[in-house]
Amino acid sequence: MSHSSARLLYWSPRILAIAFAAFISIFALDVFGEAHGFWMTALALAIHLVPTAIIVAILLVAWKWEWVGAVAYTLLVALYAWWALPRHVSWVEILGTPLLVIAVLFLANWVERAKLHAVP
Repeated sequence: MSHSSARLLYWSPRILAIAFAAFISIFALDVFGEAHGFWMTALALAIHLVPTAIIVAILLVAWKWEWVGAVAYTLLVALYAWWALPRHVSWVEILGTPLLVIAVLFLANWVERAKLHAVP
């Protein structure tokens, strides 16, 4: 495995997970459109950011143990699909597909771990 492809394989799931966390964080901004006080808005924002915190927590563990990322992100998609289907197929497609891609990339990282660390 060449140096550049090894670096791409290593960094792709991590960067995509960070980008996905930033993307779903945008949905939390809708709490500012409601006419509530400071504390109610802060509480609503914290609740809306729970999915982002889960994504980031999984990423922190998966940074070292890639198999955890593969399993956890796949389970997250399965749980989300179980919750949202059959009413919101498009939601599962939009939010589940990137998570599955990230899970597959973490799985590839785990499978190719020895080669990734052998590249100078």
